[in-house]
Amino acid sequence: MIKLKIACKVFRNQIKKKKGNLKCHGVLSRRRKVIQLVQNPFLHFRTLIHTYFTNTRTTDPIHHYHNPNTMPTLSETYACVPTTERGRGILISGDPKTNNFLYCTARSVVIRNLDNPLKVSVYGEHAYPVTVARYSPNGEWIASADVSGTIRIWGTHNDYVLKNEFRVLSGRIDDLQWSADGMRIVACGDGKGKSFVRAFMWDSGSTVGDFDGHSRRVLSCAFKPTRPFRIVTCGEDFLANFYEGPPFKFNMSIRDHSNFVNCVRYSPDGSKFITVSSDRKGIVYEGKTGAKLAELPSGDGHKGSIYAASWSPDSKQVVTVSADKTAKIWDILEDGSAKLNKTLSFTETGGVEDMLVGCLWQNAHLLTVSLGGTINLYDAKDLDKSPLSLSGHMKNVTVLNLLHRSEKMLLSSSYDGVIIRWIPGVGYSGKFESKQFGLIKLLAAGEEEIITAGFDNKVTSLTCVFTIIKLVSRVPLHGDDFGPAKQVDIGSQPKDVSLAVKIPELALIAVESGVVLLKDSTILSTVNLGFVVTACAISPDGSEAIVGGQDGKLHIYSVSGNTLTEKSVLEKHRGAISVIRYSPDVTMFASADLNREAVVWDHESKEVKLNNMLFHTARINCLSWSPDSRLIATGSLDTCVIIYEIGKPAASRRTIKGAHLGGVYGLTFVDNDRVASSGEDGCIRMWTLTSE
Repeated sequence: MIKLKIACKVFRNQIKKKKGNLKCHGVLSRRRKVIQLVQNPFLHFRTLIHTYFTNTRTTDPIHHYHNPNTMPTLSETYACVPTTERGRGILISGDPKTNNFLYCTARSVVIRNLDNPLKVSVYGEHAYPVTVARYSPNGEWIASADVSGTIRIWGTHNDYVLKNEFRVLSGRIDDLQWSADGMRIVACGDGKGKSFVRAFMWDSGSTVGDFDGHSRRVLSCAFKPTRPFRIVTCGEDFLANFYEGPPFKFNMSIRDHSNFVNCVRYSPDGSKFITVSSDRKGIVYEGKTGAKLAELPSGDGHKGSIYAASWSPDSKQVVTVSADKTAKIWDILEDGSAKLNKTLSFTETGGVEDMLVGCLWQNAHLLTVSLGGTINLYDAKDLDKSPLSLSGHMKNVTVLNLLHRSEKMLLSSSYDGVIIRWIPGVGYSGKFESKQFGLIKLLAAGEEEIITAGFDNKVTSLTCVFTIIKLVSRVPLHGDDFGPAKQVDIGSQPKDVSLAVKIPELALIAVESGVVLLKDSTILSTVNLGFVVTACAISPDGSEAIVGGQDGKLHIYSVSGNTLTEKSVLEKHRGAISVIRYSPDVTMFASADLNREAVVWDHESKEVKLNNMLFHTARINCLSWSPDSRLIATGSLDTCVIIYEIGKPAASRRTIKGAHLGGVYGLTFVDNDRVASSGEDGCIRMWTLTSE
């Protein structure tokens, strides 16, 4: 009602300005759309109201439906993993009031819950890749920083309202910390020849000290959590600098390390702090004076660079993680001396991806992060208990498929060659990462086989030999894998791939000049069609193929043996075809184009069954049918998922706005009431549909 009153007021003001000749341009739209006032003011009012209600901006996915009673709900989110870099540690932060923790990936901050890992929120308002984020001491605010040197301070509730934004450094920010009173923030990073550290007031941005003493990039900083306040910084110049204040000023440099000092952390009681380095040393210091107390025992120490450290809530233990693929828990005595309590080893792939680069001690939980992005959750009170592993994609998810088996299972793939399976209601269920995949561009799944196509012009056929296991907890199935791969070089970049579901050994590959028909690992035929091909689909029984072109036409062929015979050409689209899909009952098929339009066709008559599906604002990347062929969903670069019902006008659509930051690239119906989506943000989301 409030929005309606505001829109009416705007309309009345515009009418007063242009009484006789209503030809001017409004500026109400937040999506750079221009509303032109027309001769019919009531028509303009309808357009104005529609634009005001639909063009809103928010962080989390929102929904726009003509009937609010049919609004789908976000039931599950399978989150992406932290962005990691070899040779660098990553920093994750915990909420001091709850069991939430957060990490950074691409341009987003991901917030997850330790008790329910499927409860995920994503903040994506940064314009540049995010490097670090921290909760305020009271848990009400989060400060996040990016590679441009900008820090954004935003609320943890509702719509993550922005409190302040400051340009703190001239380069990348690697770490930041709040003061215990929540009034000050210290940040460090790469100042590009200028200051590498800055402390400022969180509300005004005014500087609260000078931080001299570093000559190279500063990797980490720590704020003493008790008074008198102190700040410790460390970095690539092998130094740890000690500052007193506020206002803060240089006190001394600590030169006990012989390599990069990767992390510094104060104990929660402020009595000590620890520095860890690539020289494999961890050193404990007195918190108030900076005097050296003791080193971690070298005999029980790490055999590789130490990247991160985190204290237990009672300040009596500390965990360190290293490139030697282990996490070590140390008992810290009153005099600062340390004794090894437990060593935790991580072996998922056996390669460099198992190196541990981050850690967090959050209440009764212990978290470690590997270079491959896997998060292991340990029970801090029972470290012998097997950890819960959370994993996902680090790059954008390009393909999402439902594996046709009795047990519902999703397969998602990212272009870096990682295929992950997910079980609805459970989440992460295993990762398949192999050099035989290469860089995956396309993927099609049958009942016992999947086909991938990559940038190396090769098509790979793999037999799924893993067994479906009903999981009680989210534990990776390390023993399961794909069978031997069969590779075929098709000699050209694949544009699309389609699998005949009833004859899984038969596949159709679209290349720029035509199509390639495959049976098992044998090329049956390579057909030059005489036009630029952009998409294709083969019927479930393999008897028919539809090929879409750059010209927006749909060419329908009958398939017999290794030959394709053209039957008809359909013209409706005004842009290059981007995707084609048969309905499960094969009575219809749908097509979409780069001009943001989708069309549903009757298979028998080749007539348009549902048109005017022109509600996206950017190209359509994917579409999917429900198992009963009643619903069709489209995903677009505009971040939206739109769901249409066959037999009803396209205007009765249901739209999920902001489903994925950066665009939606994968869609699949799990059943008639649930649809899964994936996108550039690396996440997979499950939406529950309510019947009208």
